[in-house]
Amino acid sequence: MKKFFSFISLLCFSLSSVLYAQTTQNVDASTFNSKLKQNSKAQLLDVRTAGEFAKGHIQNAKNMDVNGSDFKQKISALDKNKAVYVYCLSGARSANAMKTLSSMGFKEVYNLSGGMMSWRASNLPETTGSATSTTASAGMSKADYDALLKAKKLVLIDFYGEWCAPCKKMKPYLAEISKEMKEKVDVVRIDVDANKALIKELKVQDVPVLYLYKAKKLVWSHQGFISKEEVVKILNAN
Repeated sequence: MKKFFSFISLLCFSLSSVLYAQTTQNVDASTFNSKLKQNSKAQLLDVRTAGEFAKGHIQNAKNMDVNGSDFKQKISALDKNKAVYVYCLSGARSANAMKTLSSMGFKEVYNLSGGMMSWRASNLPETTGSATSTTASAGMSKADYDALLKAKKLVLIDFYGEWCAPCKKMKPYLAEISKEMKEKVDVVRIDVDANKALIKELKVQDVPVLYLYKAKKLVWSHQGFISKEEVVKILNAN
């Protein structure tokens, strides 16, 4: 009899696991776009700040800042049984949002790997609310960028986002390097949100990213946080 009840318990547990199975998946821009087109009832979330959202977002997306104090309250109003598609600028914040959605019981969640930077690199459409376009907004042109590289000194380019925590940590020491090594290097910071066309052309798909140029040639690059000591070491080596 005990074996029978054990079998029933195991069966119930197995059925429960099937019923409550979750799908959480990182997908590329092409797949993300295809899934949205196939699912007319998709719940699409842009988890960036309101300022970022206003500069350009995917059509029909709802803006819910993942770092906002009311994020969980907002997503609790969504249907947990319908697929949720999330994205941010580079994919990091939306990956955290996907974890939160999963922990709250949402059955199917897809994260746009590479975020809007990947979306734009794939030449997919975005809107500011009044119009939709595949053309990124204005900012520094490629010609302007190339002109920066003509300097006789080293040129250190910092691609950053105002929302990016590692970028904020690096900003003070990059300013120090700009002053302390001004005879050797020009430090240029480029906001990825304000320079979409350039970022797309250079194929920068994450932040922070550092590019070091010597005589107009890219001699070093780094993605992610890096300490001042490590950057100075690279600069001195070149």
